Amino acid sequence: MNINECHRVLIIADIHANAAALDAVLDEAAYQFDAVWCLGDLVGYGPDPNHCVARVKTLPRLICLLGNHDKAAVGDVDIHIFNPDARAAMLWTQNSLTAQSRSFLGNLESLARYQGVTMTHGSPRDPVWEYVTNDLVATQNFFYFETPLCLVGHSHVPLVFRLDEGECSAYIPRQGKPVDLKHGRHILNPGSVGQPRDGNPMASYALLDLDANTWELRRVPYSLVDTQQRMEFYGLPGYLVARLAAGI
Repeated sequence: MNINECHRVLIIADIHANAAALDAVLDEAAYQFDAVWCLGDLVGYGPDPNHCVARVKTLPRLICLLGNHDKAAVGDVDIHIFNPDARAAMLWTQNSLTAQSRSFLGNLESLARYQGVTMTHGSPRDPVWEYVTNDLVATQNFFYFETPLCLVGHSHVPLVFRLDEGECSAYIPRQGKPVDLKHGRHILNPGSVGQPRDGNPMASYALLDLDANTWELRRVPYSLVDTQQRMEFYGLPGYLVARLAAGI
């Protein structure tokens, strides 16, 4: 056995500068993992970009990928492609980033493969921008990676896609009930830490057990009011403040 292999991995994505949500996830998952894989979008929308970057940088055996908001935050995307609220938040984020945060985000890769797992923010076909939200798109993307597992974020919705004997099925995993990954190939989304969009405002993450070959979705409450108050203090758009409580 390779002593550098990971066994139980914390999977996080779409933190979106929400420090209260990130801290709640890390507190709840403490001591249950030996590595962290972050699927991008550390910043954007929320009030704590530098805190979130700094906290993620300290996590053990970290693999961290580039998201579209991370790419925009360092000036590599024309922010006019975003809607007005997201654009306003991104302008604030760009002006708030420290040099250290900007350097970290600017050096992230968009795709990684490790221990039989492909990981990216969007999709293996389009690592930064494509959303994998239905079985048609998932089926197409299974041709773009060779590993048994692919981890994606971007949609902010926890989903499992299984390809078995040529048939692709999609479903939302149940919180706290491990998904057996032994049969078929899978595309897995842990949902969003900082801005869930599945109607559940609790922070979302997953634990990937590479020994047992299971995937477990977790949800954890955090201080929504704290994040909302900080967003209001910095003058971030009201719709972005309100949507956190609705999980949309």
